[in-house]
Amino acid sequence: MARSDRLLRLLQTLRTLPSPVTAERLAEETGVSIRTIYRDIEGLRAAGATIDGETGFGYRLVEDMALPPQTFTRTEIEALVLGLGEVRHAGDRELARAAETAFAKITATLPERLQLQAVHAVNRIYKPSPPAEPAVDMPFLRRVCWEEQVLRIVYIDGERQQTEREIWPLSIVYLERALILLARCCERNAFRRFRIDRISEATATGESFRPHRVPLLREFVAQMIAEEEARTAAQ
Repeated sequence: MARSDRLLRLLQTLRTLPSPVTAERLAEETGVSIRTIYRDIEGLRAAGATIDGETGFGYRLVEDMALPPQTFTRTEIEALVLGLGEVRHAGDRELARAAETAFAKITATLPERLQLQAVHAVNRIYKPSPPAEPAVDMPFLRRVCWEEQVLRIVYIDGERQQTEREIWPLSIVYLERALILLARCCERNAFRRFRIDRISEATATGESFRPHRVPLLREFVAQMIAEEEARTAAQ
């Protein structure tokens, strides 16, 4: 591994792990020797990172030279902690891990006083049981949305009827009790909402519907808002 890549990996590990973190733990996480950790810590310090600690005690990243300093109000910090905590609970494994690393990167750019406010935030998310993992691979589903790939799905509706459909996946929506895939159904040529827990199979066809996702999603959202306003007016 190139030294620059190794230093970046060590820096990210220092951002992520609870401090102080020992050289032994850093070596285990990064896959190098303890001696290399000692050298690389000095290398990061020479490059501008402020790292407290020493051999036998552990290290703490005080100021991260790789990320620009940021300033948030106390309420903004509380909002970040609360929002990322919700993602850690409601998201799949990849998304939950991304929330953890995002929190580490954000707090690494804060002055020490604001870092303490983030770590000891007043607002917290607590939910005793995480949501069940859907059968469909969520990282794959996000990727086909980003890349605007046509998707073939096997879907089981509320009456247990199984159908196969080709769709244009537009967005994933997190509701209180379900994950919803907003999509354009190719067969019906209409917008549809698919419960992700009812998708038993999903494969990319290799076809693309780029660059239609963003304008179609805007149209779909406008349609949903109009339907909701009509229902409210009818009550």
